[in-house]
Amino acid sequence: MSEYKHVSVLLAPTIELLAPAPGAIMVDGTVGLGGHSEAILQRIRPDGILFGVDRDRNALAMAKRRLAEGFLPIHGNFFNLRSLLAENGVQTVDGVVLDLGVSSYQLDEPSRGFSYMADAPLDMRMDETQPYSARDAVNTLGEEELRRIIQEYGEERWAKRIAQFIAQKRQQAPIETTGQLVEIIKAAIPASARREGPHPAKRTFQALRIHVNGELEGLGQALEDAVHCLKPGGRLCVITFHSLEDRIVKQTFQRLQNPCTCPPHSPICTCGKQAEVEILTRKPIVPDAQELDENPRSRSAKLRAVRRLAF
Repeated sequence: MSEYKHVSVLLAPTIELLAPAPGAIMVDGTVGLGGHSEAILQRIRPDGILFGVDRDRNALAMAKRRLAEGFLPIHGNFFNLRSLLAENGVQTVDGVVLDLGVSSYQLDEPSRGFSYMADAPLDMRMDETQPYSARDAVNTLGEEELRRIIQEYGEERWAKRIAQFIAQKRQQAPIETTGQLVEIIKAAIPASARREGPHPAKRTFQALRIHVNGELEGLGQALEDAVHCLKPGGRLCVITFHSLEDRIVKQTFQRLQNPCTCPPHSPICTCGKQAEVEILTRKPIVPDAQELDENPRSRSAKLRAVRRLAF
């Protein structure tokens, strides 16, 4: 496992909104290779603690070597943040940051099977200890379920044809590699539709990755749980990379800020539900021109943040 140069997305605005202070207890729920973690640790040392949670043991090991003092790595999924913190004797923290989606390290490591740009075993597992992979998905899911996943999670207009082509090809032999899958997708999408826009396999690979890693099912509840891990005044910052994630984050934050379920024209509130957070980002923060130039992969990133109210 080689060392890897990592460029964190929206680093400056994230740290500004997160507002880490000396002695704080913070969580990086998607630590990756530790870019955001490093900036947080610089601001909470010498007495602060940063819990770094990640599903990828390799990335977590590299982050641990990089960060050392004050950094406590936890192998796990931030969807289980409350229980992971409880296992470490912590109930509430001062801040949480979540950088969703696949990391550059995972994309650039061909053996992980995330990228459509290199031929590799069809894998896509963020946590390599889990048994279910993209190979299992493309070879065992029903054609209609494949269509649904590719259409919903990839927002791919040719989802039906791609699912059909996958189902036909796997009857001849199992689909084992990313290269095989890319060729199937290219054959399924008409040539005229492949001449412009992103790589023809991009949306399908995104969809399979989301499905294999369960990135969207339960995300709203995971965000609520993260809020409930915050002390009053604590902050949650979330970076998303596609519209499906961002929609869930936006709607969850809005619901936590405006939880009232009374009829719109009721003169007074009778449901008794009170706001749990204050939204700090009226609109999502996106990369500026300089960041886009230095890190093209940041182009779809959006940052939203909330502050926990007293409870």
